[in-house]
Amino acid sequence: MKKLHLLTTIELNKLLKNRTITCQQLLHSYLENINKNEPKIDAFLEIYKENALTKAAQIDKLYDKGDPLPFLAGMPIVIKNNICLKNKKITCASKILENFVSPYDATVINKLEKNHLIPLGATNLDEFAMGSSGENSAFKITKNPWDFDYVPGGSCSGSAAAVAAHFAPLSLGSDTGGSIRQPAALCGIVGLKPTYGRVSRFGLVAFASSLDQIGPFAKTAQEAAHLLNVIAGHDAQDATSAPVPVPDYAQNLGQDIKGLKIGVPKELFETGIHPEVKEALVKALELLKKQGTSWEIISLNTIKYSVAIYSILAFAEAASNLARFDGIRYGFSAKDAENLDELYKKSRGQGFGDEVTTRIILGTFSLSSGYIDDYYLKAKKAILLMKKEFHEALKKYDFIVTPTSPTPAFKIGEKINDPIAMYLSDLATESANYTGLPAVSIPCGFTKNNLPIGMQIIGNHFEEGKILNLADRFQQLTDYHTKMPEFLEEN
Repeated sequence: MKKLHLLTTIELNKLLKNRTITCQQLLHSYLENINKNEPKIDAFLEIYKENALTKAAQIDKLYDKGDPLPFLAGMPIVIKNNICLKNKKITCASKILENFVSPYDATVINKLEKNHLIPLGATNLDEFAMGSSGENSAFKITKNPWDFDYVPGGSCSGSAAAVAAHFAPLSLGSDTGGSIRQPAALCGIVGLKPTYGRVSRFGLVAFASSLDQIGPFAKTAQEAAHLLNVIAGHDAQDATSAPVPVPDYAQNLGQDIKGLKIGVPKELFETGIHPEVKEALVKALELLKKQGTSWEIISLNTIKYSVAIYSILAFAEAASNLARFDGIRYGFSAKDAENLDELYKKSRGQGFGDEVTTRIILGTFSLSSGYIDDYYLKAKKAILLMKKEFHEALKKYDFIVTPTSPTPAFKIGEKINDPIAMYLSDLATESANYTGLPAVSIPCGFTKNNLPIGMQIIGNHFEEGKILNLADRFQQLTDYHTKMPEFLEEN
């Protein structure tokens, strides 16, 4: 049998239920892999070893009693470090929160606890979730498990890399413009951004409140469906949480896809796309066509404005949300300030990194008197046009399918001084955040030098089950999700 940490949660569930293995044995397998390989990847900011072992022992007692337990009971999970866990550091990978300890649990953490999952550690990220490569953390740069010279994507660099490296079978991240889906694509795993309001944001440190959404990472669509079952649902503590019933996403898999129609936007297919990405996408679409679906090129003209909209709207909301980090109430406070104005300037200047500082400045400018009409309000109007265009497209097509990222992973340092090239990494993903639509990235191929390629499936509001069903069907027909980085095969 494979080492336990190389198995899926579907396989592990059976072993735990029939008591072939214990939760503690499973956890030790993951910890052994982390101990051996984490220095190569740098996925974690903190590992909750003792807490996790204690929790595993408690769940083993529940299993031994024979009581029915939730499907994911006993599974380790890692958490992006902008999601609050009580009495644990919540740094957002920023010096300004370097030693801040969360006083409460996020709603999704309470849901994990209720379903007896085991939080195993806090994962690295681009500072305050601002970045597309994982290079903007104040503490370390996470590497892509498929090639340590390459980025894992961002901003959920650690969460994606941890699952790809088999440090945990599942992880949670947040997605503001592609922060779950883009690293999922670059790391060869599944990443889902649910419909806005499907998962509570209570306890998520805000970046752009109208766009942020928590979602799951996994190796398969089936596992992502099980984790979405756990975290989805209305929450009275989040005013944007939708009071919409939650179906059993895992039970809804396996439905026939014959007759379903796919639209592929030419704006993300005909120009600016890496040839190997395009080749993999066409191959994937043709495979789905053989199963009875149909696909055709369509036009979604507003997509080409995505990066411009993001650079105004998301940055403006970031400037507003990050105003709370002032060096006075909590977090980093400059020691050499001589007056209040200097304290503000030095605390924020020394506490925030370059990318966050840039976004705060640009966001403040777009909200300033004399410019708010020309920038921020125009961006809001552009989003209304985008929503209308996507809504009309999804009346005709069941899905909109795109490459998740226009390119495969790029080398660490390759784009760090070219912000336009970096921002274009999220061109295909940002529209799902503006429109609030659910979108999933699944592996659909590899480049010649063995870097993963991702395909994005976008569906209508609250139709996560439908896009997961298509993703699951594709994974039943392919083996991309079963492949492992070379360093794991050598172990």
